[in-house]
Amino acid sequence: MPTAEILTIGTELLLGETVDTNTRFIARTLRGLGVDLYRTQTVGDNAGRIAEAVREAMQRSQILITTGGLGPTVDDPTRQALADAVGVQLEFHPELWEQIAARIGRYGRTPTENQKRQAYLPQGAIAIENPVGTAPAFIVETPEGGALITLPGVPSEMETLLIDTVVPYLQKRYALHEVIKVRTLHVSGLGEGVIDDQVGDLETLANPTVGLTAHSGVVDIRIAAKAGTEADADGLIAKVEGDVRARMGANLFGADDDTLEKVTLEALARRGWSLATLEDGLDGGLQARLARAGHPAYRGGTSREVPAEQMDQAIHELGAERSASVVLGVRLAVSGEQQDIFIDLLTPAGREQRRLTYGGHPRNAARWAVNNALDGLRRIAQEAA
Repeated sequence: MPTAEILTIGTELLLGETVDTNTRFIARTLRGLGVDLYRTQTVGDNAGRIAEAVREAMQRSQILITTGGLGPTVDDPTRQALADAVGVQLEFHPELWEQIAARIGRYGRTPTENQKRQAYLPQGAIAIENPVGTAPAFIVETPEGGALITLPGVPSEMETLLIDTVVPYLQKRYALHEVIKVRTLHVSGLGEGVIDDQVGDLETLANPTVGLTAHSGVVDIRIAAKAGTEADADGLIAKVEGDVRARMGANLFGADDDTLEKVTLEALARRGWSLATLEDGLDGGLQARLARAGHPAYRGGTSREVPAEQMDQAIHELGAERSASVVLGVRLAVSGEQQDIFIDLLTPAGREQRRLTYGGHPRNAARWAVNNALDGLRRIAQEAA
């Protein structure tokens, strides 16, 4: 099975002016083909550094996919850099120039001389026509069986060429018959260290593999399986998933695209309950997340300063105002390095008040508070059901 790397090219990426979405799309595509991705990196628009990164990557992996730097301007050096990396010259492709000129002509414009740069490819490269843009892509095959695949940086163009041309090419060249599938389980109410202690033996498995990722009050347990078919991969995942679910119990609230707010609102709806929220010090984070879930069980909320002694009255008034059977109040109080979260929950099942202390980075305190508040509400709604 071949291994792969991704190299995104563009100084705008290094400067943080443009968000790199290409790496994620390519990585997921490779995963679907059963190709192991070993490394991703970004380099600026410098021919020397691009060539060096390409040479190093091709020594480690059979497949390298690059994006960006294929435009017509002086600061688009990818073509020359890749030619340097494999030790060949650039050569002009008249047929590519005709395609480029025709595409530009559709916009009612006359191609400029500098746009001819896009018709130059490393000698021996396999040209890939770009039906949705002016920058052709190309593939350079190495004597060692490697494939250097160069795609445009514009996401829509890159995605089209990757799916329509590159995927079939890789399947044929490397006889790809395996798939990699991933199942992500979401856990709340337990820290990453506690979860690791409970599933650590599963993290040593070779196939499926199991890994953890923490997100300020929520921890993801990722199960990835490689198999000859999707059904076989699903079977491998199902066995481990069942084990994880048994160990996590009620702490596991969802999988894949499930969110804590969505699961919580669905649990409320099953009870016939509706929710209003009152928050203080969270910058509207609780209300925003619940609103994005787009569930009718959420009756809206308010974000304002509420003195501790007035929280009880404010909660009852909000419940009456929004005709909500459940009111969740969350207040974040910061005093020096001390960060306290006060959770006040009124439901048909009763009243619950909690005080939590957060010791992490202040920037993450609000998200941690929201996750803990929603988790507490979720548990009450599910237990009541």
